[in-house]
Amino acid sequence: MIIWLASYPKSGNTWLRSLIANYYFSKTGKFDFSLLERIDSFPSSRYFRRYIDKFSEPHETSKYWIKEQEKINKIKGFKFYKTHNALCKIDGNQFTNIKNTSGAIYIIRDPRNVITSLSNHFQISIEEAFHFMTEEKKGIYAKENGRFVSFQALFSWKLNLKSWIENKTYPVLTIRYEDLLSESFSTFKLVVDFINKITNSNHKFDKEKAKNCIKNCDFSNLKKLEKEKGFSEAITKKALMKK
Repeated sequence: MIIWLASYPKSGNTWLRSLIANYYFSKTGKFDFSLLERIDSFPSSRYFRRYIDKFSEPHETSKYWIKEQEKINKIKGFKFYKTHNALCKIDGNQFTNIKNTSGAIYIIRDPRNVITSLSNHFQISIEEAFHFMTEEKKGIYAKENGRFVSFQALFSWKLNLKSWIENKTYPVLTIRYEDLLSESFSTFKLVVDFINKITNSNHKFDKEKAKNCIKNCDFSNLKKLEKEKGFSEAITKKALMKK
């Protein structure tokens, strides 16, 4: 079953993903960028490019969202997947369902800082970033050989947030980016305890490993590793307003 690491873009999702990958997929808490490969992004192009559909419109891949999650869940056990997709329906196609999802962790960041981060990342003005965040029909896509092989329905910052935290179908833990920054240990413990609960795990929280994860996933250390070894998840997607 899938545990979603969900958020609006530029809200700290990659940092959370790094912490979780470090905690669950390393023995000691020592960080390596290769650990991030254990937590894939969905929906991404690798899941849809093999279909023969024309995919002439970005949202057309949505009809395969559930099918691809069913394939993922053929392998027993829980899996983490990062997403910026709203918990929504597109053309009647659900993003996920109770058969494929155990729960989600939604990380929320002060929208004023999200605007600044979006402006820097996409090299757009603050005004354009504000419009990006407030546009209710906003999405991001990937296009290959003339086909839209991936589409994430963001919607507005507000609608993206509400879609996850107000749903009654799956358990969702909401954490604040600012709390993860200022109270890293206690906030991360909430995350691990939540994961253990929804997966019915008997494993106790490993304090020392958690401390190592937090230390090794410090922003300055991540940036240093990125410069030395590179970061395979550089974003190449474009913004799209779906009319």
